[in-house]
Amino acid sequence: MSKFRQQHMPVMWHDLSHDNSDTPAIDSPLKEKASLIGRIGLMFLASGAGAYRVRAAMNKLSRALNVTCNADIGIKSISYTCIQGNESCTNALSNRTTGVNTTKLNYLEMFCDGFAERVGRYSIDSFHNMLDTIDKSGSNYAIWQLCLASGAACGAFAFLLGAGWIEMLCTFIAAAAGFLIRKLLLNRSYTLFANVSAAVLTSCFAYIMLIKGISAALNVPADYRAGYICSILFIVPGFPLITGGIDIAKLDLKSGIERIVYAFMVVCVAALTCAFTASVLQYSPVDFPAYELDMPVKYALRLVMSFIGVFGFSMIFNSTPKMAMTAGLIGMVANFVRLFLTDRGIKVGVAAFVGALLAGIIASSIKRLVGIYPRITLTVPSIVIMVPGMFLYKAIHFLSTGDFEQGGAWLWKAIMIIASLPLGLVFARIFTDKNFAKSS
Repeated sequence: MSKFRQQHMPVMWHDLSHDNSDTPAIDSPLKEKASLIGRIGLMFLASGAGAYRVRAAMNKLSRALNVTCNADIGIKSISYTCIQGNESCTNALSNRTTGVNTTKLNYLEMFCDGFAERVGRYSIDSFHNMLDTIDKSGSNYAIWQLCLASGAACGAFAFLLGAGWIEMLCTFIAAAAGFLIRKLLLNRSYTLFANVSAAVLTSCFAYIMLIKGISAALNVPADYRAGYICSILFIVPGFPLITGGIDIAKLDLKSGIERIVYAFMVVCVAALTCAFTASVLQYSPVDFPAYELDMPVKYALRLVMSFIGVFGFSMIFNSTPKMAMTAGLIGMVANFVRLFLTDRGIKVGVAAFVGALLAGIIASSIKRLVGIYPRITLTVPSIVIMVPGMFLYKAIHFLSTGDFEQGGAWLWKAIMIIASLPLGLVFARIFTDKNFAKSS
């Protein structure tokens, strides 16, 4: 059996700074400075940051090192040139894959914030050692905790979409099972299409078997198919969808388009796998049956479920408990306002924009007053629960069956919401951040 060979060859960062390991970073050769600047950008990129945030981090280090840096940033790769005097150094770097890790983003932000005051005291090699520590930091949670978080988030999502307790219970178990399979495959470096398909198949089969078992055990003929899609909502790539939209708004078209295409690929693979399973087992998407709750109870449950959903997704993004709690509180308020507006007849796109705008303003206020977490670690997780996974699935399902009228209607609703979410965050940054508001 042939040995697995990694196609993206790792960079030996310390080999680039070994000869001058005792020289302060500010006095190091341009090649070594460029290696550090590139590495910090690559680590931000690997942790889910958009092009604006990656470039801001690279610029922060460049200014402290008296270097001019220009970078072209994608979803996995960076091409950049560093200039100092009459010297220049151009590098092209690439990550093996893309992902999200909000704890690493927080650590990297702190590294950048303290870099200028340390640049004259520490060597390039010492800074690489610090980044080694951040790079090697593991998950904040055991795999069983992440499975429970995935199940809870999808179960909460199901309630917000109109599910009853049976659909929520089955969604919880099926989503946890699907997430477990995906996590195990990711840990073994299986490619994107393989881990997405396997996770979706697991969740779909688990949900259907659970529903059939409960229906037989309780001897109830009720149709619980409406909750079927909720069991795979942990797979919806909300982070790249939202950061991609923000990048496009800042004219970082390469990064933005690549992120949108990546998210679209994941959604298509998940939806087609889900549709295949549904066709084999004769399931099709239907609307949730209407049920009535007293208004105070309904509002209270919406607040609770919104918090649980955002908290669960934040755990999946490796947020610390305090970070997840903060994002959960922001998302609880923002999503409640969005749903309240939708109930009042406001268009879904407008309601999504207002919800994202509110989330961004609250997160920016917390950043300005307390300054404990980067905005992106709070804003994006807090509105991921607003990403219309159900709409996207229905759109692809109906289009794949030739029902272009229904498929087009659902797709348009999904596009309106997906476009409105990053726009809300963009305008929140415009209102609260002068640097972001200007073209620079």
